[in-house]
Amino acid sequence: MDTRELLQFMVQQNISDIHFKANCAPLIRLNGQLLSTQKEPFSPEIIHHIAFSMMNDAHKKRFEAEGEIDFSYSLDNVSRFRVNVYRQKGTLAMSLRVIPLQLKPFEELNLPSATLQKLCAVPSGLILLAGVTGAGKTTTLNAMVNHLNQAYAYNIITIEDPIEFYHKDHRSSISQREVGNDTVSFATALKYILRQDPDVIVIGEMRDTETILAAITAAETGHIVLSTIHTMDAIQTVQRIVDSYPVSQQSQVRAAVANVLRGVIAQKLLTTAEGNGRIPCTDILITTPYVRQLITDGKTNDLHSVMSRGQGEGMMTFDQDLLRLLKEGKILRESALRESTRPDNFLSMLQGISVKL
Repeated sequence: MDTRELLQFMVQQNISDIHFKANCAPLIRLNGQLLSTQKEPFSPEIIHHIAFSMMNDAHKKRFEAEGEIDFSYSLDNVSRFRVNVYRQKGTLAMSLRVIPLQLKPFEELNLPSATLQKLCAVPSGLILLAGVTGAGKTTTLNAMVNHLNQAYAYNIITIEDPIEFYHKDHRSSISQREVGNDTVSFATALKYILRQDPDVIVIGEMRDTETILAAITAAETGHIVLSTIHTMDAIQTVQRIVDSYPVSQQSQVRAAVANVLRGVIAQKLLTTAEGNGRIPCTDILITTPYVRQLITDGKTNDLHSVMSRGQGEGMMTFDQDLLRLLKEGKILRESALRESTRPDNFLSMLQGISVKL
């Protein structure tokens, strides 16, 4: 099987990820489950051939210098792929993730459309997409960019590593910058981005304190800033940003975050009731005046009760969304119980609930 046939097979079989390691059968991730392909082990030479056939000269030079690399790869009329190549035990290994060619609207992604549209309508401020690796953050982020592009006449500038979804101009103008090709780093790009007259700044990932500070500064100066962050839920996201600073600065940072944050959408992907796909479950914090005061005062432990009572504002907790998905028959009871953040409380929420079959 050559590289093209391999990638076509991934897309046709609805595989989200495939992993190659020397002298092992490839592993695939299907509907969130990691499975062996039971194929013949791939030799180091085969993996080297696959990896280098997907790299351009710049990628190869960077890989030889650093020993690992992230990049995107396009296959005409098939899909795009995020590729990570690295070394282990002295041989090459690689992981590929499928990136669909077509961006879907919120409804088709089973995301809370009204809340996301409301967040996209803010004139300025910071909007964060949170979750662990593989939770769908980047897909949701790009769905929001796509909505902004369709609904508003904005100058949108993205900084990504690598560029995953390609956007075409509609009402907005979109410039997509890739770390390594178009700019040295997130921090470097953000240093100059305000001179590029942006209305919307999209940061692929807030990885370090320098990037977080630049994002907050951009939001303070009247821009819409969207980014992803690796945290488990909405409340932990706020804590993570504050905790990334020295204790002596945290009071000031809490005030800055409270001032610019418009909302956090945390998500995880669950296997559907039919077992043939995955569906997002969301944990949403909207920055109301009361939420702003709680963040400023450092009372983040009180945010959960505010979120659980804030459905009129578009807020919800993971457990509330799990209950909704279970009632609608979209996930199984076992999955809901396993993913619940407060199992005892969730069991009481289930009492007397009619589940759609």
